[in-house]
Amino acid sequence: MVQSFHLELSVTLPPPSSTPLALAANDAAGIAIIAAFALLVVLAALSLVRRKRARPPVPKEPVPQAEIERELEMEARPELPPGEPLPPVSPPVEPAVSKGAREALRKEEYRRKKEAERLEKERKRQERAEEERRQLEEAERQAREAEEARRREAEEKERRIRAEAGRTLAAGLEKTRGGFVARLNALFVGDRAIDERVLADLEEVLFTADIGVKTATGLLESARERARRRELSDPTRLRQVLREDIERILTLGNGASGGEGLVIGPQRPFVVMVVGVNGSGKTTTVAKLAAKVKQAGHSVLLGAGDTFRAAAGEQLEIWAERVGAPLVRGKEGSDPASVCFEAVRKGVEEGIDLVLCDTAGRLHTKAPLMEELRKVRRVLAKACEGAPHEVLLVLDATNGQNAIAQARQFNEALGVTGIVLTKLDGTAKGGVIIGICDELKLPVRFVGVGEKVADLREFAPREFVEALFSEAKA
Repeated sequence: MVQSFHLELSVTLPPPSSTPLALAANDAAGIAIIAAFALLVVLAALSLVRRKRARPPVPKEPVPQAEIERELEMEARPELPPGEPLPPVSPPVEPAVSKGAREALRKEEYRRKKEAERLEKERKRQERAEEERRQLEEAERQAREAEEARRREAEEKERRIRAEAGRTLAAGLEKTRGGFVARLNALFVGDRAIDERVLADLEEVLFTADIGVKTATGLLESARERARRRELSDPTRLRQVLREDIERILTLGNGASGGEGLVIGPQRPFVVMVVGVNGSGKTTTVAKLAAKVKQAGHSVLLGAGDTFRAAAGEQLEIWAERVGAPLVRGKEGSDPASVCFEAVRKGVEEGIDLVLCDTAGRLHTKAPLMEELRKVRRVLAKACEGAPHEVLLVLDATNGQNAIAQARQFNEALGVTGIVLTKLDGTAKGGVIIGICDELKLPVRFVGVGEKVADLREFAPREFVEALFSEAKA
């Protein structure tokens, strides 16, 4: 900082006779201080010059143009007195722009802004469109997969239905239709008049069929009586009359269409005793009945009362596991009545809906063996009041008229309440069912037309007659 000294000189005129002019003491001191300060400045400058000469020159970086301009501007400013603050630097003045140019710039800026907004909207629109396209493709893919899954499920369901449906009744009666019924149909060809010769041919066909003598006689007498009353104008009418008479026999004269199968009564447990000769399909029928009852939503228990036949218990045990039904089984050779008793008693304790008791195969011509079955029936009545509630006789259709004799003997010994006719698909002797219903007045509950569970079909008289006289080979 530079200090200013104000020297005040007071001049007094001496009298003419005084000494020459001299400096005051204060003035001399000020001059001495200024001289000392100047000397110090000179010495500092000399020292700085020596240092610069001693050091090698350092290359300087190029000075930015902005800094040069700023220094030039500073040099152009007038110097200010010491201690006075620098005036504020004003921002650079933009060159003067005309009003039209400014308007054009604003329009250009607005246009660019709107263009940017338009591009942003277009980008978002394309993104939305792409997302919607992906979602649509995904939805279509899922729809195709769902449709394919439904198609496969429908095919699998149809396949299971076909596999479980078994054979049709018409297919099961194919051999019978090719024998007894085929010969009947041969009588109805053409426009033959119904005379004694036609009735004689009808008699031969009926009596050589396996429907039994009594049934054949009844059908023939009915045809002769209608012919005498001139109710049979042509073979077609005769064929229709035979169909009506056979259906009446199968419905036991009550006109019921049938097809009920096994009806479980209100008793709990409902006990069914299954009987028949060896080889008739009795044990297999018990297993198939258990499967049907289980599918219908009822609980079922099996009693392996056939303790004499080798492997009968093992066969029923395999079926019981397959069906998911409990099994009561005794030792081989044990008393069948005791096994059936235990099965029914267990059914009572556990509240089972249906107890199916298999029994040992018995020849209908052997009285002691039939007495064993009577014993089983009596023991069942002790285990549960009113048992057995149903006695099913299983007959092999391949036995023909011998099956009628079996049914007669078993009915007399046990009071059979229903018939199951098996192996109907393997014989031409299916007409035996007509003789059984006609002679014994026993309802047919089921007919077997194959090996599957579904092949054990509820017997429907009207359906049976239609399948028997059907011309189609199913």
